[in-house]
Amino acid sequence: MSELAVDMFDEICPSPMQPLRMKDKWAPMVLRCLEQGPRRFSELRVPLHRTSAKELTRSLRNLQRGGFVSRASAGRTVTYELTDLGRGLLDLLTTVYAWTDEHGDELLDAYDPDDDVGGRGRQG
Repeated sequence: MSELAVDMFDEICPSPMQPLRMKDKWAPMVLRCLEQGPRRFSELRVPLHRTSAKELTRSLRNLQRGGFVSRASAGRTVTYELTDLGRGLLDLLTTVYAWTDEHGDELLDAYDPDDDVGGRGRQG
């Protein structure tokens, strides 16, 4: 096994520009909702009902800022749509979704909600 390079994450590393950071769990779901074409905010709220309007707005803005989603307004109607960059990312996510479907039972068996990773386990 080779050693890890000291400059593996140097100053010009694009990792801060990664489109889907772990803190934004809604972004992949937003992309998937936009797969079939433009959607209004209220349409996105239907399948993403477990998120708040504030969190959904934040995800949309982050995706927009990253160039993955475009926002268009016509009068009072605002729609969100995947850009070519967003569509390319969705293609990659589709592979992840397929892998997750294939390994769903294993993932459920391995998941331990009581694990104290990050200090957020059950308080005894």
